Amino acid sequence: MTSATALAPPLRELLATTPSSALPITYQQAANALGLSPPKTIQRIAQALEQLMREDAAAEKPFIATLVISRSGKGLPAAGFFELAAELGRFPSSSSQQEAFYYSEREQAIKEWCRC
Repeated sequence: MTSATALAPPLRELLATTPSSALPITYQQAANALGLSPPKTIQRIAQALEQLMREDAAAEKPFIATLVISRSGKGLPAAGFFELAAELGRFPSSSSQQEAFYYSEREQAIKEWCRC
């Protein structure tokens, strides 16, 4: 079992139980909430989010990964999120359209996943 595979279930649980008023959270907030310590905490969160995206795409569910954003990205996830979303056929590859798709997907994810 890889680190990303092991980290994905507790990360999903964290996101599902975080009050919607506190969402989205940053990669660092997710790492802190899960008690991760350096090195590579953000990378491990990103890899777990990619695992969750693959699971959600296979289940035809909204991406719970939309609930985690970059601290320095206009309130958006890191570029890897958009690259994988396009690769999975869920988002357009054109960056000019991705932001609108992201906000729509985030609203759907909150409705689908949040239990608070």
